[in-house]
Amino acid sequence: MTPWQLSQAVRALRAGGVIAYPTETVYGLGCDPLDPEAVERLLTLKQRPMDKGLILIGARLEHLLPFIDVADEALRRKLQRPTETPTTWVTPARAATPFWLRGRHPSIAVRITPHPLAAALCSAFGGALVSTSANPAGLPPARTALAVQRYFPGQLEQLLHGRTPPRARPSEIRDLIADTLLRGA
Repeated sequence: MTPWQLSQAVRALRAGGVIAYPTETVYGLGCDPLDPEAVERLLTLKQRPMDKGLILIGARLEHLLPFIDVADEALRRKLQRPTETPTTWVTPARAATPFWLRGRHPSIAVRITPHPLAAALCSAFGGALVSTSANPAGLPPARTALAVQRYFPGQLEQLLHGRTPPRARPSEIRDLIADTLLRGA
């Protein structure tokens, strides 16, 4: 990804666009989490109900802090610790975290992404991004830019090309407080 492509992606996000990009698991669809119209459009593209909630990614913990209610330092360290498999953590949400992100839950799912392109995107944007697998509901997650184009022809403002691990699966999801597995990798 070139600096120009990165700046174009950030410009699209700030203008309310929905973009696709590679992550440490599969291709993701993303948008500005504080833009309700962008989130609604992403959910429509994905054919996903709002009440399910969404995942946010950040390059570092500071990107996620506006959305999570985790004051305990040990738990914050746990969020930042590298894991064997990509892990999304379900954490208590701040009271001000919008419904369109939490869905029907008092919690929110977050991940600090180690993927260089996804992390660079969050850093350039200056905060967390919505990140959900790039596929319409019921279809396999996209693993390539070509698969994203086939799922969403002409419907995204930006598609960043990059690698995802071969045969990778969506991240495992764990409850941060109870450390229980909610979805396996």
